[in-house]
Amino acid sequence: MGSGQDRERTLVPWLILAGAPGIGPRTAGRLLQRYGSPEGILAASAGDLRELGVKPPALDFLRQPHPAPIDPALRWLESTEGHIVTLQDPRYPPLLAELSDPPLLLFVLGDAGLLAEPQLAVVGSRNPTAGGRQNAQEFARHLSGCGLVITSGLAIGIDAAAHEGAMAEGRTIAVLGTGPDRVYPPSQRELAHRIAASGALVSEFPPGVGARAEHFPRRNRIISGMSVGTLVVEATLQSGSLITARLAGEQGREVFAIPGSIHNPLARGCHALIRQGAKLVESANDILEELAPLLGANLALPGRAEVPSAEAAPGDDLLDQDYRKLLECIGHDPLGPDELIARSGLAPAQVSAMLLLLELQGRITACPGGRYCRAGC
Repeated sequence: MGSGQDRERTLVPWLILAGAPGIGPRTAGRLLQRYGSPEGILAASAGDLRELGVKPPALDFLRQPHPAPIDPALRWLESTEGHIVTLQDPRYPPLLAELSDPPLLLFVLGDAGLLAEPQLAVVGSRNPTAGGRQNAQEFARHLSGCGLVITSGLAIGIDAAAHEGAMAEGRTIAVLGTGPDRVYPPSQRELAHRIAASGALVSEFPPGVGARAEHFPRRNRIISGMSVGTLVVEATLQSGSLITARLAGEQGREVFAIPGSIHNPLARGCHALIRQGAKLVESANDILEELAPLLGANLALPGRAEVPSAEAAPGDDLLDQDYRKLLECIGHDPLGPDELIARSGLAPAQVSAMLLLLELQGRITACPGGRYCRAGC
C-alpha cells in the first residue's frame, strides 16, 4: 500500500503541471529546465512564473489544482496494469526526449520498458492493396526478429498489418490518438488487447479522452519521435503517413519508402518521398544496412538471402493455358477488363470469371477504378 501512495505522491505534481491550462509541452520544458522538477515549479513564486510567460489561468491552477485532470489518471493507474511514464523517468523514450516539445507524460498499457528499445515506425494507407498489406506484415515480421520494436498507430490497413507482423517474431508498440482507456477505431479493440499483452499501448492523452481530428498529428509526432526511422509502405499524396514521414525528417530521423507502380495511386506518396530524399527500399536489408551503424549490436543482421523482398508474385505453374495467358497480360501496372480482353483475345465473360478466380487465389489484386494488377504490385 505504501508503494502505491509513494507513486501517487510522485506523480501528482506531474499531473498538475500537465493539466494546467495553457502550459503545453514546450512551456513545461522551459519551466523544468529552470526549476528542475514539477515540485520546483509548484514552489516558485507567481511573479517568477509570470516572467517566464505563465498566464493567470495556469497560475491559478498551479496554486489550486482542480481534480478533474488528475483524479481520472490516478484511478486508471490503480485499476489497470498501466504505467504513467514521466519525462524524467528512465523508461521514457530517449529519442522522443530529444524533441523540442516532448510530452510531459506517457500513459502506457503493457511493457513500459519497450519504450527505451530501438524502434522503427511502419506506416501507410488505411486502404492498402493486398501487396502493400503483405509487404508491411513481412517487413515488420523480419525487422522485429532482428531486434527492432515496430511502432505504428493502430489504424486499419498498413498499421494493423505491421503490428501483426511484428508480433509474429518480436514486439510492437501502438501509439494512440485517444486516452489509454479508449480504442479507435473500435474495430481494432481485439488487436489492441493483444498488443497490450505482448507489447505496449502508448498515449500522451489522459484516460477518458476520445478521438479528435487534432489528436492524430500529435500521435504521428510521437510515432516518428520515438523511432530511429520511419518506413512508409503505401500512401497517397494526401496521406497522414506523409505527415509522419515529414515529422521524421524534421526530427532528424531516417525515412524509408517502398516504391510501386507509377499507375498505383497508393505509390505516389512513396515516390514523392523518394524524390525528396527518402531512401528507396526494395528489401528489409536496405533498412538494416542503413540503421546498423546507428544501432550496432542492438541489431541481429541476417544474410541477404534471408531478407524478404518488397515484391511477391505467386507462381502460375499450376494454371491451365488460358489462365497463364491472362496472367501474363496482367503486370504490376493496373489494367481494366477491356484492356485485358484486347490483350488476351479471350471472351469478355471468360475474362470476368477468370479475374474473379485469380483474385480469390491471391494471384492478382483489385485496384481502384475496377482495374487489376499482379499481387504484390
